[in-house]
Amino acid sequence: MEGLDVVACERCPALVDSRSRIVNGVGPADADLVFVGEAPGATEDERGEPFVGRSGDVLEAALRDVGLARSDVRITNCVRCRPPENRDPHVDELDSCRGYLDAEIERIDPELLVTLGKVPSEQLLGRSVAVTKEAAEVHDARVGGQSRRVLVSVHPAATLYDASQRETFEVAIETAAELAGVGTAADGGSGGQSRLGDY
Repeated sequence: MEGLDVVACERCPALVDSRSRIVNGVGPADADLVFVGEAPGATEDERGEPFVGRSGDVLEAALRDVGLARSDVRITNCVRCRPPENRDPHVDELDSCRGYLDAEIERIDPELLVTLGKVPSEQLLGRSVAVTKEAAEVHDARVGGQSRRVLVSVHPAATLYDASQRETFEVAIETAAELAGVGTAADGGSGGQSRLGDY
């Protein structure tokens, strides 16, 4: 790992065969909000950036609604290489990549982590998560040996297949921005102080 990027990794043979490149996180190295997805899909693998397909459009729209640009936040994944046929990452693949994720989070030291979907929620919280039920809830978790605040969110792609998930997703993003004291959601103006101390 050089800086925040993984420049070479051969730990997972199936992922090495499936990927065209390693997809590292993007965004400021001092971001207050870090969004954690599952793994790159075909578009992400092609372009070398997480959340740039249709689900990325949904995420960007939700960020805009709370006064944030994509460039204001850090976006990364549990696994940095595209799984074959876009399958879920296997447990051993998640375990192999976990050190990279922990190191990235430790270096950025964000106010809040936001998990996008079931896989990253369960990976960071270390337990089974009912994502829709727990969306917008904040939990404490040990990440990289340190206590972190983690807010659960449904995956933005869920809103594309189930319109009823859109409000759930948007509320989670609004809550995340408010708690981290970023964007316009915090005070109706130009950002504010983190409210995580209230939790």
